[in-house]
Amino acid sequence: MAGKDWATKARAALGRYRVMAWITGVMLLVLCVELLLKYVVQAGDDVMRWIEWVPFAHGWIYVVYLVTVVDLWSTMRWGLGRLVGMVLAGVVPVLSFVVERRVHRDGLDQVVAGRPRRGDRKDLHAVSAGPPSD
Repeated sequence: MAGKDWATKARAALGRYRVMAWITGVMLLVLCVELLLKYVVQAGDDVMRWIEWVPFAHGWIYVVYLVTVVDLWSTMRWGLGRLVGMVLAGVVPVLSFVVERRVHRDGLDQVVAGRPRRGDRKDLHAVSAGPPSD
């Protein structure tokens, strides 16, 4: 990506993160269904053989999700708390959808504002709130 400006890199990282957050969230829900079938319903081997791949698939998808999280986090120069929240969003059912929406909105606000310094939240809120009213 040498030669591309920061805004182009940031938009691309946001897009990759958004796709992986949705895939990870859906796979986590599928994993929850698999666990319910296995431990609550105690489905037989004839059912379980069709879904025994789900934990492995979710594990590898989560690894790819983590790569996109670190890519976006480093590109946007966000704080450590944001990184922890994004990482945890991939292991708590439904949270990935909630966090993705907020991260995507904040990321787009930051792209529109330019490239504010790390931790400079005032600039982000000023852009999302619009111009000051007199």
